[in-house]
Amino acid sequence: MNAPRHDRIARAFSNAQDYDRHAKVQQIVAHALTDRIATLDLPPSPRILEIGCGTGFLTQGLIDHGLHGQYLVTDLSPAMVARCQQRIGTHPAIAFATLDGEYGTPDGEEGFNLICSSLAFQWFDDIETGVARLIKRLKPGGHCIFTTLGADSFHEWRHAHLAEGLTPGTPAFPSLAQYHAIKPAGVQATCTVATHIDRYDNARDFLHGVKQIGAGTADPCHRPLPPAALRRVMRRFEMAGGCATYQIVTCHYQREAIG
Repeated sequence: MNAPRHDRIARAFSNAQDYDRHAKVQQIVAHALTDRIATLDLPPSPRILEIGCGTGFLTQGLIDHGLHGQYLVTDLSPAMVARCQQRIGTHPAIAFATLDGEYGTPDGEEGFNLICSSLAFQWFDDIETGVARLIKRLKPGGHCIFTTLGADSFHEWRHAHLAEGLTPGTPAFPSLAQYHAIKPAGVQATCTVATHIDRYDNARDFLHGVKQIGAGTADPCHRPLPPAALRRVMRRFEMAGGCATYQIVTCHYQREAIG
């Protein structure tokens, strides 16, 4: 486990005080995932584990869709858990906890009918191993479904660096081939891709928006650019149109039922 990196990620999200106003794509993706989950063959009162709840876009969406059950709503950042709980309110069937979704162990041994997450798994150190660990927490017939970022995300910002002969600090998200290769034994797996494009008036707005949603944690090996180099990259980004692509990967795993 890369504990220092996970600590930096947690702090970045804890400091994202204006998250909801800047997280436009995150809201769109959470709403689409909510609609997808609403079609699953879940039991009447499922046990649900949410990883990376943020401020509660997905949590609120599932509740609004009438998905009633026993929820364990978690995030790596204690501040995000608190903000999600503030959005949702107190309910006897909903528990909140700070949890590292990749390495932590949820309380209880009963297993879950649904494990879900919206745009959190891209922060995992090892996506394949992390998913395999979570699938072991599913009950027979249970579903693990999540959205995450593919390698083509923010390619405009990367290209602006490369055009200046510089290395970007954007994390290296897994490729589509890596996602398609995640096929744990005893599960049915599907993987789909969609693209969302966010447009900015200038590079400063882009960087500010990324920081405000807590997504500014750079690759561990990256060294910050000198101011003059960063200004050149920003100009390149703006000349190319000031767009930022989100490559949204949706992975769905269903554990085989017994009998």
